[in-house]
Amino acid sequence: MWWIILAIVVVIILAVIGLYNSLVTLRQRVKNAWSQIDVQLQRRFDLIPNLVECVKGYMAHEQDTLAKVTELRTSWANAKTVEEKANLDNQLSGALKTIMAVSENYPDLKANQNFSELQEELRNTENKISYSRQFYNDSVTRYNTKIELFPSSIIASMFHFTPETLFVAESDEARKNVKVDFGK
Repeated sequence: MWWIILAIVVVIILAVIGLYNSLVTLRQRVKNAWSQIDVQLQRRFDLIPNLVECVKGYMAHEQDTLAKVTELRTSWANAKTVEEKANLDNQLSGALKTIMAVSENYPDLKANQNFSELQEELRNTENKISYSRQFYNDSVTRYNTKIELFPSSIIASMFHFTPETLFVAESDEARKNVKVDFGK
């Protein structure tokens, strides 16, 4: 009889260890996924000063947009949470789309090799950011699902595993394409 009780206790302990380890693994994947977004956003932020300098001479009357891009880049360093960084990222994406759209009105700028190379680098970086966001959200969804499913929800609550936040567009405006009006 004691062997049966001992076997049941051992199975329960192994199950708890297995569930705990899988929760830790998923939490670490979420952290890694966020780190990948952070790396790509930093890459984009490193490209921004070059882009701003390149377009400054051509787009003299677009100084507000250029100033906003610079301000958002500076704010990034002070952002602490996923929500703050996601909000800044959405705002910066909109401002960069505006710069790219407005650049269409400047043939000399479009022909500038430096601008073309920066634009291509930025396009590649935006694609990597998009992929990193998707990977992060997939990782968060797997982790959040695991901490809500039974029996892992019991282990998650015992060891204080908390849900992570998805990376989402903050507003309906961030989900829309940028509209550029040259009539102003």
